Amino acid sequence: MTYSRTTFSKFIIEDQRRRPNPEPELTGLLNDVQTACKFIASAISRGALADDPKKSLEATANDIMLRQCEFGGSLLGMISRLIEQPYQIPHAYPRGRYLLAFDPLEGSSNLDIDHTVGTIFSILRAPAGASEAVEADFLRPGTEQVAAGFALYGPAAAMVLTLGSGVHGFTLDREIGAFMYTHPDMRIPAATREFAIDASNQRFWEPPIRHYVEECIEGAAGPRGVDFDMRWVDSLAADVYRILLRGGLFIYPRDTKDPSQRGRLRQLYEANPIALIVEQAGGAASTGRERILDVVPAHPHARIPVILGSRDEVERLRRYHDTHDRGEELVFETPLFNTRSLFRTV
Repeated sequence: MTYSRTTFSKFIIEDQRRRPNPEPELTGLLNDVQTACKFIASAISRGALADDPKKSLEATANDIMLRQCEFGGSLLGMISRLIEQPYQIPHAYPRGRYLLAFDPLEGSSNLDIDHTVGTIFSILRAPAGASEAVEADFLRPGTEQVAAGFALYGPAAAMVLTLGSGVHGFTLDREIGAFMYTHPDMRIPAATREFAIDASNQRFWEPPIRHYVEECIEGAAGPRGVDFDMRWVDSLAADVYRILLRGGLFIYPRDTKDPSQRGRLRQLYEANPIALIVEQAGGAASTGRERILDVVPAHPHARIPVILGSRDEVERLRRYHDTHDRGEELVFETPLFNTRSLFRTV
């Protein structure tokens, strides 16, 4: 066992000591979040042996995060994918200067097959002088995040964190119960030959997305001149962790499947924290038409299109959207997405 490794707790303490205006309450909150993630990792590892089999692991993870973070005195309020309105800190506990938004168990459809899932979180400053969190307090662009991160529960449990100056990865040492600093200064290569998208939705995609995927699938024989690999874990945290380690592109675009929704992923506690992480790692995050972090959420559970990862590929897709929006048609030369028929026409 190596005793000289830096723990998650030590890392955030040292980070605050280097800052001209340290925020000890933020250190406390991040420690509460990592403790919650340890409990969630433990609960998930039990699978069908859960103490209360009638209660979903999503609900369990949500309760764990609320209970672990409400008492520390750092928060004014919380919101999550499972909470419709802001959660107020009980009066028995002191209230602090931060807001926490989180997805307690992202990718939960993977649980039945014992696949990777994650917890995503975003931290904002509460308005000065506020005594109670209200919905409007959370409706701010992602550029105002103080910190963001996610935990990943797979063969090993991991955490990824940004405090606004780089991205850093940690791995849970289950023997001592601590997240250890294992991936300093994670960087996303600008170029990639790998992308992740749910191809089952291709009939609902806008032309720029269809055109891009077509080019990638054509591989070395197509206009890109290189072969691409396609990946899809159905977990944003897992797909982004792979991109942080080896590059790539994650696409969950706007589509016509549900015209009432602008996109599929929740902006406040999924797209925003992940976009901040990706940008801090040298990548880019876009809706296809605008930078994700510049968009102000319409409500706490608003959805947004997401294209993020290696900068060169995000920029290519942004250009394709721009071309399409100018009314210039994107032409498809191969039949993959063309209308097909059982009958040959003359």
